[in-house]
Amino acid sequence: MTNVDPQEIAKFSKLANDWWDVNGPLRTLHDMNALRLNYILTHTPLAGLRVLDVGCGGGLLTEAMSLHGAEVLGIDLDEKSIAVAQQHAVHSALKIQYQCAAIEALSLEPSHQFDVITCLEMLEHVPEPAEIIRECAKWLKPNGFLYLSTLNRNLKSYALAIVAAEYILGLLPRGTHAFERFIKPSELSAWCRAGDLSLRHLQGLGYQPFKRETRFTDDLSVNYIGLFYKGH
Repeated sequence: MTNVDPQEIAKFSKLANDWWDVNGPLRTLHDMNALRLNYILTHTPLAGLRVLDVGCGGGLLTEAMSLHGAEVLGIDLDEKSIAVAQQHAVHSALKIQYQCAAIEALSLEPSHQFDVITCLEMLEHVPEPAEIIRECAKWLKPNGFLYLSTLNRNLKSYALAIVAAEYILGLLPRGTHAFERFIKPSELSAWCRAGDLSLRHLQGLGYQPFKRETRFTDDLSVNYIGLFYKGH
């Protein structure tokens, strides 16, 4: 398996026990989680659908989707994060499947596809994000929906997501992001088109760190989320 960065896995493994600490080093993910879920529910009611959450971490979004009636499988390459996710699901009395696996090595029947796939805040942490999208397209049912979120690559995103968030305000651990792995919307859309996925919607996600408030915005220059459709 080549589409893995061991340093990225190690970074999140160190934070595994902090996944469910709303005031811990991963607090920005907690602050953004409801907005991301709202975006998904606005476009795709999840009740009764089979959903794959790629790069699920400790299960923040996975559990939220399960609570809205989805049958969810969460996958991640960090064993510690998967263990935390499994333990928290048991504590929350939720029936969620988890696998410590890459999407390229998913241990399911080839016919076992998904209605919805989510891959949020993960693509900027792998060497070949286009390969992740190709695999998502493979596991997505015809007429299925893929949700992707990441960080745009420009001077503004560097200033806010790295310099401010990691080094000035301490919202994230230093070294969480590498600027060269940020992804422009045009690049993301091109990779999706190559997998026969058509763009349905793009939305900016704004964050006010002092109030810990999130909102939708038309500005795609920093955080953004997109909906892609398998079909035409």
